[in-house]
Amino acid sequence: MKKALLVILFIATASFNTSFTAPIKSDAFTVGEWFQFRIHYGLINAGYAELEVKEAVKNNKKVFHAKGYGYTTGMTKFFFKVEDDYQSYFDKETGNPYQFVRKINEGGYTKNQEGFFDQLNKKILVKDYKRKTEKTFDIPANAQDILSSFYYLRNHPTVDKLKVGESVNIDMFFDDETTKFKLKFIGREDLKTKFGVISTMKFRPYVQAGRVFKEEESLTVWISDDKNKLPLKVQASLAVGSLKAELEKYKGLKHPLVKKQ
Repeated sequence: MKKALLVILFIATASFNTSFTAPIKSDAFTVGEWFQFRIHYGLINAGYAELEVKEAVKNNKKVFHAKGYGYTTGMTKFFFKVEDDYQSYFDKETGNPYQFVRKINEGGYTKNQEGFFDQLNKKILVKDYKRKTEKTFDIPANAQDILSSFYYLRNHPTVDKLKVGESVNIDMFFDDETTKFKLKFIGREDLKTKFGVISTMKFRPYVQAGRVFKEEESLTVWISDDKNKLPLKVQASLAVGSLKAELEKYKGLKHPLVKKQ
């Protein structure tokens, strides 16, 4: 359960064989978007994850500032406390990140890092405040951090054109290395939610290096099949039971959420 809970928090606070390097247009979201996921383990309310889009200034230009916060509640917090703070500053035109922030406490395992992207020279400087170290790593063009990946994929221009079995790949920098993050399209489904029945696209995420996700994990993501590409549900099948996150609240969407009559 521990690992699966962290996976859910990553996706909700932060998820096509086609690559994409051209600038993107931010059609799926805008400043002011906020939503909250409720995370369940079986019948237990295990925690919440929240995502918000703000605006900031980096390199003398206005950029998106995404903030993700995940935390456990109730008995789950008693047995395994999670408080994760992920932030990303990324370009409004290209979707490429300038900086990430990662402050986490996962059952006593803590990290306090910032990463500074140099996309022109394909480098990233990672400052580890807990270990008091600074390291520079090589990265491929258009590398994303874990939170910017989520927003980058929502604006991906081929997402509406995928056929079942096709996937989108991006390079994601996480834990001092770059991994291939892949979203495989597995079909469409009308999903019953607390907001009504919504047409969705279903995806299965994979990371080739196995750092965040493993291919043998049964993880499915449902996003709204409209202009918002809003995540509505994430589910992980476990050896015993299942873990799922469902959209609980939202506001500030760029487009009205399309519901079936």
